[in-house]
Amino acid sequence: MHRLPLPEAEAALGDELSTVRPDLSAAYAAGLPGARAAVLTRLWRALAHEPLPWIARRERGREGLTLHLADGRRLHGPHADPYATSAYVTELRLDERAYDRPDRLVTALAVPHASGFATELGHSVASLALSRAQPGPSGGEPAASWEWEQRVVDGHPYHPNCRSRPGFSVAEQLAYGPEHRPVVELGLVPVDDCLVRGEWPKWLRDEDRVLIPVHPWQAAHVLDRGHQEGFSAHPLMSLRTLALPDGPHVKTALSARLTSSVRDISVYSIETSATVSAFAEEIAARTDGLLHVTRTLGAVSAHSPALAAVLREAPDLYARTGERVVPVAALAATGLPRSPGWTARFARLALTVGLRLLDLGVALEAHGQNLLVVLSAEGEPLRLVYRDLADIRVSPLRLARHGIAAPRMSGRIVTDDATTLRRKLFGSLVAGALGATAGSAAALREDLGSAVDDLPRTADLAALLEEPLPTKALTLMRLEPGTPGDSWACLPNPFTGRAS
Repeated sequence: MHRLPLPEAEAALGDELSTVRPDLSAAYAAGLPGARAAVLTRLWRALAHEPLPWIARRERGREGLTLHLADGRRLHGPHADPYATSAYVTELRLDERAYDRPDRLVTALAVPHASGFATELGHSVASLALSRAQPGPSGGEPAASWEWEQRVVDGHPYHPNCRSRPGFSVAEQLAYGPEHRPVVELGLVPVDDCLVRGEWPKWLRDEDRVLIPVHPWQAAHVLDRGHQEGFSAHPLMSLRTLALPDGPHVKTALSARLTSSVRDISVYSIETSATVSAFAEEIAARTDGLLHVTRTLGAVSAHSPALAAVLREAPDLYARTGERVVPVAALAATGLPRSPGWTARFARLALTVGLRLLDLGVALEAHGQNLLVVLSAEGEPLRLVYRDLADIRVSPLRLARHGIAAPRMSGRIVTDDATTLRRKLFGSLVAGALGATAGSAAALREDLGSAVDDLPRTADLAALLEEPLPTKALTLMRLEPGTPGDSWACLPNPFTGRAS
């Protein structure tokens, strides 16, 4: 292994940290090797399974996996478990040279758009080490769902850009990142000409003008207008959505690239918000009480994705006395105690709900951030809560088969394509939430094997059991930034081991 100076992003963050929070510098430096391994493990998953055009073939042997590149070079690493959440890759070997830093490996690969992606990976490593440098919360079990969210330190379980926050200074990461447990002061921008859907509360109005909550990063870096003092809130995993201490959640526009996407709020999602929320509430009522959807209370836009906000119910409203609501992403990240067979019971609950809605005609994007589980006082999974309806998919044809009127809307949410619907649910729920909760292919296979026995035998279940499992090709999308829409990969099916 060549011992080189720290990459630019790691060194730059370290220098700034020594000024802003010198008490965290030692922990940051100590955390860099682990952060590199965590990002490198996520990157290796992508290289092993995504349809990257410059990989000619993949060769699996006793000592690991070798990727034969189109230019004749070879990239070698350990066997790649597509559902692993532990950092098991500490170096990859490109021909005769070993790399333990993902940004330098991607730079050496020199494929199209590698330079920009390498920069993002450098940010991801540095920000992840910073996230891990912060001392953990004191006290016992969290009381509110937002407190659980702030214990998810590592971000996306499978995305190499799990903590990439370019454009955020160290001070801004510490001030706004949920894993640092700050209180964020939101501003309010008064708007005369505003698109409003649902009921926008009086406390967010100034006579005839609507007051739009704005994230302080957005106010400082994007907006060219003044704002007035707003209110305090706790940031959630998405960073742009925050919980009021005793009230609803507010989703703000945040025009920064975090993981894959620029986080603003489209005018389309504001226009459709009330219709989609009412429809989702109606559909959730058909799950025999197993699913609740947090209602959208109101949504506003200044006719711009850079200045908009959504108010929605807090998930905690759906917990009864003695119960608690936990985001699925926090199940593995927080080491929540589980009784024998817990993950199989949770998988059965999640698949029962997800497949039931899919059969009716609604595909949820049920990844670990959008999906929450209601736990009993003993920690048993009872019900699910789903939030953020902006990216669900609705099939009018499937709804009609069940005698359900389709919502009066058009656009990207509406589709009858079975592949699109299944990708949306299976990619988020099975390849994402359940895979990360299980933590390995072997554990996921065991969990799902005992979970599907009592499920109705539908065409969707047959596809889940028999076909390769779809997942978003997150790295391919970053290396082909000009390609619109999502790109997809096929993972080995945990039931059959089959992949295309």
